Amino acid sequence: MGTVPETPDDAVSVQIISPEGRYEPNAAAEEFLPYLERVDEDLLRRFYRDMVVIRRADAEAGHLQRQGQLALWVPSHGQEAAQVGSGHAARPQDSIFPAYREHAVGMIRGLDLLDIIRMLRGLTHGGWVPEEVGNFHLYTLVIGSQTLHATGYAMGIALDGKSGTGSPEEAEAALVYFGDGATSQGDTNEAMIWAASYQTPQVFFLQNNHWAISVPVSRQSRTPLVDRAAGFGLRSTRVDGNDVLASYAVTAKQLDDARAGRGPGFIEAITYRIGAHTTSDDPTRYREAEELAYWEARDPILRYRHHLEQRDLADGDWFRSVDQEAMDLAADLRRRTLALGTVDVGLIFDNVYAEDHPVVREQKQWLAAYEAGFGEAR
Repeated sequence: MGTVPETPDDAVSVQIISPEGRYEPNAAAEEFLPYLERVDEDLLRRFYRDMVVIRRADAEAGHLQRQGQLALWVPSHGQEAAQVGSGHAARPQDSIFPAYREHAVGMIRGLDLLDIIRMLRGLTHGGWVPEEVGNFHLYTLVIGSQTLHATGYAMGIALDGKSGTGSPEEAEAALVYFGDGATSQGDTNEAMIWAASYQTPQVFFLQNNHWAISVPVSRQSRTPLVDRAAGFGLRSTRVDGNDVLASYAVTAKQLDDARAGRGPGFIEAITYRIGAHTTSDDPTRYREAEELAYWEARDPILRYRHHLEQRDLADGDWFRSVDQEAMDLAADLRRRTLALGTVDVGLIFDNVYAEDHPVVREQKQWLAAYEAGFGEAR
């Protein structure tokens, strides 16, 4: 395979920060640069803080899973810039439809990371109420189905007259996240067809992390995925997903266009999954160490730290304070996870129907008797 992963690279990616952290926008970035005028120094520093905090929390959750505290964890290491940049580009009134790796976006929208752990520990049957966490909808484990949810929701936004209002502060849009593997699913392609047909106010945000579990993106598509979106009639842009400023600026413009009634957009963010697909996966079985090293050297957090240093926006004391905040949050996440306890297994039957149902009642009674049998056997 070589040191650089095989991926279609004919398309030009929008890049604002060089891999060394210098402010060097390429030609493709020119139309998006005005959107950086919205970013003050506090937000520039917030980008870094959020990337560092979510990576430390992500690592802690992985440790907790290895220690038997939850059934599964889905790492996001390496994809922080794509998520933090795009997550901050959304306005409060927008609705976010994640897949199952968008921990940073959830945190930005106000989601308590413990809610993700509670879900993956099997304590909830959904996780959270979207309206209570910045319109951040539920994680979706069925690959690509959230693209249809987002498209249907965006159709509703348009039918309710909440897009194209002429007011950027009030108009709404939907933002949906998915991975390169989802582009091979029928749901995602159908969602793009409907979005283009009905000119929905939404943005499709593809995090191309190069691997759909063990299948490389080069196996899935012989052309850049951004070009496939253009074939559906979507405004499409490819962005350097390890450049947080580029991710922010491109998403901000695409969402503004969607809210203004200009139809759906599509972003392909080129990034890399440093860790496993999930904690049930062993990436050493299908990818080479040289490829991993290539992307580790392009770490989005280190890259952005260099950028802040070169602009004199942060010093050593501030970076250390962020590291401490990240460690404190991770420790708090561990403490609260260990205090969660268990849940009544009969809870799964309680919300099947709005009213009592004899068949469900019978099933719940059977399960209770079955569980009780284990106690009698001991």
